[in-house]
This record gives sequence, C-alpha cells and structure tokens, in this order.
Amino acid sequence: MRTPLKSRMAKLGYPIVTVIGLVVLWQLLVVVFGIPSYILPLPSDVILFMVGRWQYMSYHTWITLQETLIGFILSIAIGLPIAAIIVEYKAIDRAVMPLLILSQTFPKIALAPLLLLWLGFGMALKVSVSFLVAFFPIVISSVTGMRSVETTMMELIRSLRARRLEIFFKIRLPSALPNIFSGLKVAIAFALVGSVVGEWVGADRGLGYLLIWANANLDTNIMFSVLIILAVVGATLYYSVAAIERLMLPWHVSVREEVVDKYSM
Repeated sequence: MRTPLKSRMAKLGYPIVTVIGLVVLWQLLVVVFGIPSYILPLPSDVILFMVGRWQYMSYHTWITLQETLIGFILSIAIGLPIAAIIVEYKAIDRAVMPLLILSQTFPKIALAPLLLLWLGFGMALKVSVSFLVAFFPIVISSVTGMRSVETTMMELIRSLRARRLEIFFKIRLPSALPNIFSGLKVAIAFALVGSVVGEWVGADRGLGYLLIWANANLDTNIMFSVLIILAVVGATLYYSVAAIERLMLPWHVSVREEVVDKYSM
C-alpha cells in the first residue's frame, strides 16, 4: 500500500515526465531541422535567459500577479453578494441575470480601449479587465450552488422561522461552497488572462507588456519565457485555490474520493 506522500509524488511524476519529454522533443526539432531562433528558440536558450534575467522577469511577474489577485478578490467581494441577492429576490433575478448573460456575448478585450479612456494607463485598467472576466463564473457558480439546496431543508428551516441571514449563512452558503470553489478555480485562471489583456491595451510593465514588446522586436526568448512564467503562475494560482478548497471542504465527495484513491493505490 502506498503512503499518501508516495502516492502524491507518483501523481506528480506523470506531468513532470511529460514536460521533460516535450522539452527534449522541442530541442531535437530545433537542432535537427535547423529552425532559426527568431522562429523557435532552443529551450536551453530560453532557460538560460530566464536564469540570467530572473530579477527583470520577477519584477514584471509581480506586477501582473498583483493585478490578477486584486481583480480576483474584487470579483469575489462583489460577485458573492450579488449572487446572494439574485437568489433571494426573484425580481432582481429577472432584471439582472439577462444582463449578466448579455455581457458575456462580446469579448472583454473590446471594452479595454474604452476602459483605457476612462481609467488611463495605471493599474486600475488591468484590475478592471481582470475583474470583468473573473466576475461572471463566480456569480453563476454561486447562484447555481445556492439554488441547489434541497426543498425539504428549506421548508424545515423556514418552518422554524429562521431569518434570511440565518438561512444564508447556515444553509445556502455551506451548501453552495462546492459550486463556489468550482467557479473560483475557473475565475482565477480568467483573472490572469484579464490582467494580460489589460496590459496589451495600455501598460509599460507586466508580462502582457513584455509579450507585446517581444513580438515587436522578434525576441522569442522573452516570448517563450513569458509564456512559461504565465503557465507556472496560472497553475500555482489554480492549485492554491484547490488546496484551500480541500481545507475548507474535507467532507465533499471530490476530496473524500481523492483520499480513498491515495490509500487504495
């Protein structure tokens, strides 16, 4: 029987081996076919560039990370109360939900130039785009979760003359947490994308700015370095939210099945 640590390490081994295999294949393709560096650089060159310029890349990564986290936190702080109001009041549900759905029919990058006029080139622009793309999945997942409470449970709690706030904090919110965390894991990835899109429109720092600069100067080392960093940051943020979910929802079926798998392998 495998211990939890060995099982976790074995689980991590699959993606690590896959990544190593892809890097080796990338190196061989460039060397064998003589692909120019301005089209596809050697992975070894990209790694050496990242190591040699780690302070420079860290600075721009920190800027994008700040924008992402602020936009993500704002989407939670505003999205959850709006979801609760939508679930509680049918009139607001009928008035607001169609507008929320309509707002998703056009890409947020189309709003970015307008936001640039309103907010300027500062952090507010990037945070706003990050917030806008992360807001919708949080609201929708929260509404779905809060509405999934069993009818018998709601009838029971109402028969006890519980107040609306009591019903929300003791019944609706705990029942909705699995759905909410599903939305949060989607939203954190969207928030990172939103920050980069905001930096494309107007910025002089951040990973999105570096991508635009590298594209204009055909600097593929920076391009691939930024893409690698974005992948690492995105995965780190996603699994951080997943770790918080496991801590807060040890009773949920997804967490329990994961624990069972660890001890059954």
